[in-house]
Amino acid sequence: MEVYGYRWAVLAAFMLINVTIQALWICFAPVSGHAAEFYGVSELRVGLLAMVFMIVFIPLSIPASWAIDTYGFRKAVGFGAILLAVFALLRGLYSASFPMVLLMTIGIAAAQPFLLNAFTKVAAVWFAYEERATAVGLATVASFLGIIIGEVLTPFLVDLYGLEGMQMIYGVAAAASSVLFLVVARERPPTPAGPPGYEERALVLDGLKQIVRQKGFYYVAVAFLVAGGIFNGLSTWVEGIARPKGLSPVQAGNLAGLMLVGAMIGAVILPLISDRTRRRKPVLLFGLAMAVPALAVLTFATSYPVLLAAFFGVGLFMIGVAPVMYQYGAEITHPAPEGTSNGLFVLAMQVSVVFIYGMGWLDGRLGSFTPSLVLLVGMLAATCLLLLRLEEVPA
Repeated sequence: MEVYGYRWAVLAAFMLINVTIQALWICFAPVSGHAAEFYGVSELRVGLLAMVFMIVFIPLSIPASWAIDTYGFRKAVGFGAILLAVFALLRGLYSASFPMVLLMTIGIAAAQPFLLNAFTKVAAVWFAYEERATAVGLATVASFLGIIIGEVLTPFLVDLYGLEGMQMIYGVAAAASSVLFLVVARERPPTPAGPPGYEERALVLDGLKQIVRQKGFYYVAVAFLVAGGIFNGLSTWVEGIARPKGLSPVQAGNLAGLMLVGAMIGAVILPLISDRTRRRKPVLLFGLAMAVPALAVLTFATSYPVLLAAFFGVGLFMIGVAPVMYQYGAEITHPAPEGTSNGLFVLAMQVSVVFIYGMGWLDGRLGSFTPSLVLLVGMLAATCLLLLRLEEVPA
């Protein structure tokens, strides 16, 4: 068993395309009013440019996982990279027309499952056991970095080059990252990174059958659903949550930004601890348990510094532990293919879009986000109790 230094080049190229696709996903959010005026449509229709990523992901998740596990990491992710490059460039070229921008965005969204569902596949093929959660964590950090870039850089690009210029710049960046991935990525190292026989995987359909018979899979899927719902809900409604507390839109943006910073830090530290200790369950439980009081403080606090700390805590612990959950899920479902288990967990997170609508509906009915946040605190606490039933994976 040997690990190769080239694994970091493969991971870096994979991370870069994840940065660009997340920036493309979120880039209209900070300029939604400007985009609505430019295209002569409502802000809700501009919001569809982001929501379409979740909508398209749901039917394509399992087919993308099948492709990753059947044809291999490089071919499947390479196909997604080509989709990303082509449709990102086309969106830049046809950026004057909203229907064309929407159509090309659907094409970009079709690339996303081939990237997000491959996190644990890259780790399993190229990295030793004691590095795998860390590798998944770094890929997760890349996704958060892409969101931050899209949120922060887009307004400056629009001011300098206009809405059309911004989309072309992102299109060129996506194409460049895709070409780099196709040049750098290799399917697997010369010799396996794991123990002899560990790479032998079940056939995709057999693996899927095995996964759905595994109780631990459902516990982890529930954790992804709840954590994803909380993250997406807070990200979407942060201004509405902050406004009654006397905070400005700029302060609300700082809360969401600090939650992402916390998530990036947590996605490095918590997987590293898990790999060093060769334990998954304790780290997973610690992260989600610590997120419960942070979310509770976020619900009731009115002080801006306290809210900053609470949002950071939610990101650090609840989202930061996601790579450990991905890796734990891949290990408890072995020998099911990594792409299949990874894809199902990401699908659970995408389905959590219902939390966004539920929080908005309750706010419309009750005039406050506090009741929905209290409900989410209870759900997160219940999830921690559920995960106590998990069994540790033998190292």
